[in-house]
Amino acid sequence: MVFLFRHQDFGKNKLWLANKSKIILGIDPGTLVMGYGLILVENSKASLLEMNVLKLSRHKDHYERLQLIHARVNELIQLHKPVSCAIEAPFFGKNVQSMLKLGRAQGVAIATAMQAGVPVTEYSPKKVKQSITGNGNADKEQIWQMLQRILHFSERPDFLDATDALAVAVCHFFQESSIIPDTRKNKGWDQFLQQHPERIIG
Repeated sequence: MVFLFRHQDFGKNKLWLANKSKIILGIDPGTLVMGYGLILVENSKASLLEMNVLKLSRHKDHYERLQLIHARVNELIQLHKPVSCAIEAPFFGKNVQSMLKLGRAQGVAIATAMQAGVPVTEYSPKKVKQSITGNGNADKEQIWQMLQRILHFSERPDFLDATDALAVAVCHFFQESSIIPDTRKNKGWDQFLQQHPERIIG
């Protein structure tokens, strides 16, 4: 079972939300599973709006998968009206065909968002991990646990592709808010963690 999370009060007053908040869509592109997550930003604080996955493995035709990616991303944009879209850049592997297919999946998601007038920002996996955990080599479990603390939810989805997508959205929120310090400076994370103890694991 895949968990679907929604902000319970979102639909009550969309006009007020339009003036006081914004929504960020995060996408973890994939050819078998595409993760997506949306966060609601109100008063410089982020909360979980929705996260889920689009399962593509049962569709054998690659072009059909691309069409389904386009349809789901377009559906999410029409439903939630995000102001921006953040997407994870494909990692470079040894299998050329897999990389080609993954690049196409990412390209379709980007083109769909841009066609709808939603600006897109791309982040490398290392950048996302660094932004969420402070460790560019963090694993999926660490990212999920940190997101639980940041966004205050307890459930664990069946597919961590959903939390990976959520992490991209939160990474974008941090970059826009200038929350993440410049880690090239010595004071970087030490000072940041003193100000945000909730982001310490362990």
